Amino acid sequence: MNTPAFPHTGDGYQAWLGYRRIPSSDLREQYLPYNRIMIEEHAERDVIIQAAIAELIRGLEGMLGQAPAVLSSCEQSPCVALGIFGSSAVIDGAIQEGTSSKVCEEGYVIRTDNLTGCIVIGAVSSVGILYGVFHLLRLLSTGADVDGLDILENPVNQLRMVNQWDNIDGSIERGYAGKSIFYADNKITSDLERIRDYARLLASSGINAISMNNVNVHKYETMLITPEYLPDVARVADIFRAYGIKLFLSVNYASPLEIGGLTTADPLEPTVREWWRNVASDVYAAIPDFGGFLVKADSENRPGPFTYGRNHAEGANMLAEALEPYSGIVIWRCFVYNCKQDWRDRKTDRARAAYDHFKPLDGQFKENVILQVKNGPIDFQVREPVSPLIGAMPATNQVIEFQITQEYTGQQRHVCYLVPQWKEVLDFDTHIKGEGSTVKRIVDGSLHGSRYSGFAAVSNIGDDANWTGHLLAQANLYGYGRLAWNPELSSEQIAEEWIRMSFGGESDLVDAILRLLMDSWGIYEAYTAPLGVGFMVSPNHHYGPDVEGYEYSMWGTYHFADWQGVGVDRTQATGTGYTTQYTGANFDVYESLDTCPDNLLLFFHHVPYTHVLHSGKTVIQHIYDTHFEGAERAAELRDRWAKLADRMDEGLHQQVADRLAEQAEHAKEWRDRINTYFYRRCGIADEQGREIY
Repeated sequence: MNTPAFPHTGDGYQAWLGYRRIPSSDLREQYLPYNRIMIEEHAERDVIIQAAIAELIRGLEGMLGQAPAVLSSCEQSPCVALGIFGSSAVIDGAIQEGTSSKVCEEGYVIRTDNLTGCIVIGAVSSVGILYGVFHLLRLLSTGADVDGLDILENPVNQLRMVNQWDNIDGSIERGYAGKSIFYADNKITSDLERIRDYARLLASSGINAISMNNVNVHKYETMLITPEYLPDVARVADIFRAYGIKLFLSVNYASPLEIGGLTTADPLEPTVREWWRNVASDVYAAIPDFGGFLVKADSENRPGPFTYGRNHAEGANMLAEALEPYSGIVIWRCFVYNCKQDWRDRKTDRARAAYDHFKPLDGQFKENVILQVKNGPIDFQVREPVSPLIGAMPATNQVIEFQITQEYTGQQRHVCYLVPQWKEVLDFDTHIKGEGSTVKRIVDGSLHGSRYSGFAAVSNIGDDANWTGHLLAQANLYGYGRLAWNPELSSEQIAEEWIRMSFGGESDLVDAILRLLMDSWGIYEAYTAPLGVGFMVSPNHHYGPDVEGYEYSMWGTYHFADWQGVGVDRTQATGTGYTTQYTGANFDVYESLDTCPDNLLLFFHHVPYTHVLHSGKTVIQHIYDTHFEGAERAAELRDRWAKLADRMDEGLHQQVADRLAEQAEHAKEWRDRINTYFYRRCGIADEQGREIY
C-alpha cells in the first residue's frame, strides 16, 4: 500500500497523526533500531493488516526520517513484529503463556521481547493488530520509553460509533467545520482520499462504527438504500472496512411511502415488512458486513410508528426482523418529544419525554435493537443532569449518545473541551442496582448483562483544512474515541496525549495548552448558562445569547423567569414530577432544595432571586458574578495563547488565536445580554457596583 507524503504542513490536516520528527536525543536513539517491520507474507493480503503496515511505515518514517524495511522474517533484530496468535512463531515465542486467552477480538498485546529485542504486536484478529500499531505509534509520538513494554489492551465498550449528520447536498446539520467530506450535489463524492484519512483518524482513537448520513433523513438521503446508490455506498464501506469500522445508514421510517410505492409505513402491515426485508437483502448483497440502520422516529416532525397507532418497540422490531438474518442491528434514538406542546403550561416538561415514552416498553424490543439515549434529558446542554433513562430498562440494549459537535457549547468558534463533561456523566451513580451502578457500567453492558452496548456521538468534522474548524476541537474528536475505548482514562491524560501528538512534547507548551483545555468547559459555562438553565440561545442556529429565544417555546419556557424568581420546578411535590424518574438517593438529592447541587438548581427548582446557594451567594449575584468572571477568563484564554506564538508552527497558532479573539468578544455579549435581562427582570443591583444596563 502506498504511504502518501505529509501534505498540509501547518494547517492541522494531519491532526494527531502528523508524526512529528523526533530531534536528535537519547529518545531518538532508543527508537531508531526499531525501523524495521516484520510481517509474515500470508498476512499481508489482509486489507486491515495492509492498513496497519502502511500506518506503521508512515509513522516511523515521519518520526525517524528513514523509511522502514518490511521483512517476512525476523533475521535482523530488533524490529517491530506483527502477527496473529497461533500463526507466527515470532509472536507466540514472545508472548507469555496464557496471555493470548485474555485478548478479545479487538484487543492486542504489545511486548518487548528480551531475547530478540523486538517489539511484538500480537492479536487474535487483524483489527487488533491495527489498534496495536496505533497504540505503539501513540507511545512513540508522546515520547514514551519502549524498553520493557508489556501491554495488554481490550476495549471496554463493544460499540464505539460516530454519527455523521451529513446531508447528500453537501451540507451538515449542526456542522461547524465546512461542508461534508462524503457528499456533494446530491451524490456521494468521488474523492475518497479524505474519507480514507478520516477513517485513519477514527481508527487511531478506537472508533469501530460510523453512520454516514443525517438522522434527519431527507428526500435524497432516503435513496442511499436503493440499488442506484448502493455501489457508491459500498465503496465508502470498503474504505472504512480497511480500518475495522462498520458502516451504518440512517433511514427514513416513511421510506416505503417515499421511495417504495406503498401507501403505508405501518410496521405491522405485511407488505411493509416484506419491503424492508427486500431492502435489507439489497444492502447486504452490496455490503456483506453492513452494520445496520440508525433511526430517528416520531420526534421533531420525523415520521414513525405513532402515525399508525403503534409504539416504538413495534416500529423498531419490524426493522430488526429484516436485519436479523444478516446479524444486523437497529439503533433506535430515544430523542422523542412533542415539539408542538403548549410550552406555556408549567406542567409540560420535555425532560420527562424519553423516559415516559420508553421505560414502559422495557423487554419488548428484539435482541438486535439498541436504544440510543442522549447523555442528558434535554439536548446536549453545557450543564444538565444525567438522563434517568440510562440504565432504567434492564431488559433492553442501550448505548449512550454524546455530541462531539459543539451545537450548544460554542459551535467550534469557542473552545470547550468536552471530555471532562463526559467523564462526569460516565462516573455518575444511578443507584439502579444499588451503590456503584455507574453510567459507565451500564454503557459497557456489565451492569445488566446487555448483549449490545457502548457509545455513540455526533461527529464534529467537515471539509475545513483542519477537520474541525477550531483546531482545539480536534481534542474532542480524539478524546471521544479514547474515552469510548477506556472510560477510566482521565481527561488530563487524554488531552496530554492529543497535545503531544499534535504540537510536540516541549513540556512548557504541553502544560500551557493542557491548562487551557481543562479550564475551557468551566469558562464557557460561566458566561452562558447559569445554574443549569440552558437553551438561552438564538433560535434555529443556536449560536449566541437570546434569553427567551429557543424555538418551540413561548417566553420563559426553559427558565420561567419573572420578576420574583427563576427556574423550572421539576419536583414531585409541586412541579412536573420529573425527579421521580431518578432512583433512590438521586431522587432525594434533586427533590430537595437543601441538597440539590448549585450547578443544577434552576434545572430542578423555581426559586426567588434572593435564594441563597450553598456557595453563600444569592442566585442573582451568582448570575452577575459568573458572567463577569466568565468573560474575563475568556479574554485570559486569548492572552495565554498569544504567549505561545513562538513555540509552534505559525499557521497552527494563528488559527487558534483568531478563534479565541472571537470568543473573547462574544463572551462579553453573553455577559451583557444575560446580566441585563435578569437585572431588568428583578431590579436587584449588583453588590459589587458593576454597570449593568
